[in-house]
Amino acid sequence: MKNYLSNWNLMRFIRLVLGVIVSVQGFQAHQWMLVALGGLFTLMPVFNIGCCSTAGCKTTYSSRKTTATEDITYEEVKSK
Repeated sequence: MKNYLSNWNLMRFIRLVLGVIVSVQGFQAHQWMLVALGGLFTLMPVFNIGCCSTAGCKTTYSSRKTTATEDITYEEVKSK
């Protein structure tokens, strides 16, 4: 349990609290779709799933470095 709670950050706690709040509000209003949506939002931080939780949004980049640079020359265009 200690190892599981070591990976929690502030954003994960906020997502958990918001999911619980949505679930409770949906239950109090008898809106069962909100309860299901809140349950989904509660389970996402519990299981650490989502787009950005496991580097799902990570973009790839080339590690190739270019050392040679070319000088750009500009030519002035005069109008008549």
